[in-house]
Amino acid sequence: MSKTKVSIIGGAGYGAAEILRHVLVREDVELLRISSKDFIGQSVSQVHRNLPGYDDIKMQDITPQECAEGADIVFLAMPHIITARVAMELFDLDVKIIDLSGDFRLENLQDYTRDYAPEHPCPERLGTFVYGMPELNSEAIKNAKHVASPGCFATGIAMGLLPLAAAGLLKGTNVRTVAMTGSSGSGVKPQAGTHHAVRVNNLKAYKTLHHQHRAEIVQTLSHAGAEGISLDFVPVSAPLVRGILAVSQIDLPEDKSHEDIEKIYQDYYADHLLTTVRPKGAPAEVVAVSGTARVEIGIDTRIDEDTGKRTLCLTSAIDNLIKGGAGQAIQSFNLMTGKPAHYGLDNPGLWP
Repeated sequence: MSKTKVSIIGGAGYGAAEILRHVLVREDVELLRISSKDFIGQSVSQVHRNLPGYDDIKMQDITPQECAEGADIVFLAMPHIITARVAMELFDLDVKIIDLSGDFRLENLQDYTRDYAPEHPCPERLGTFVYGMPELNSEAIKNAKHVASPGCFATGIAMGLLPLAAAGLLKGTNVRTVAMTGSSGSGVKPQAGTHHAVRVNNLKAYKTLHHQHRAEIVQTLSHAGAEGISLDFVPVSAPLVRGILAVSQIDLPEDKSHEDIEKIYQDYYADHLLTTVRPKGAPAEVVAVSGTARVEIGIDTRIDEDTGKRTLCLTSAIDNLIKGGAGQAIQSFNLMTGKPAHYGLDNPGLWP
């Protein structure tokens, strides 16, 4: 079996741990190198305790070019700004890139400078990366040289709304979303907001209406077919490690019944084997998808007897580190190497 040669730049974080967890067990992948500014000289097993037995693979302090030498595909698993600067050193090489940061997801420079940083290291590259959401861009991903893997909230929320956008039902629509996330979304380095003592018995809204993934979600839905939509998004810090549960509400279109909406979702996701549309009255739950690249989507509708107001509620659940992070990057990797998106990812989850 021919093997795809892979390197990882930024090997110490949760994203890299998930990439490693998936690629190390695959017979069609050869891991060449892992570069890192942390834990230099330590093995994968020492840095990521869930990966015992890989003592011969070390974290190396090497240049991006050295890390990428001989690789077919390089995963970039670093924070924004740092990633863009590293990517600039790889653009002229004959190597494909899958970026897990937010540096190349957005097409509009104003969105980036408002939500991420005052400047972008290479603004001319915005809009040149294929957005790595297989449920939207599978054909483009297959032929891409550079892929920007979606953000966690952006994935969880957009997955719950993509079929409506594609069906032309998000035109001039105000989407109202509250989404709860686990602490691992804040990364491997401890911060005050993710400290166990203040998080484990707490629910806290943050970045209300101004989260950096809002523009990415609007951009994604617009590419799917939405027009003139607005998004009111409230993220919530939840007392769990993994998972995102997004609850989105819109006005139910006058000419659509619950059965109509359910059919739209079933048809849209029919060929996406990792996505499950739940039956009526059965919302999505994090426990069903935690530890997997799977997505659950729940649909509910209500028509108020007194006012006649029609409401459509979508719930969507993902594992933020897998479908919302490295697992989705692996889906892009699969498509780029001629395999179905779900290859190696269709394992059952834990229950409970």
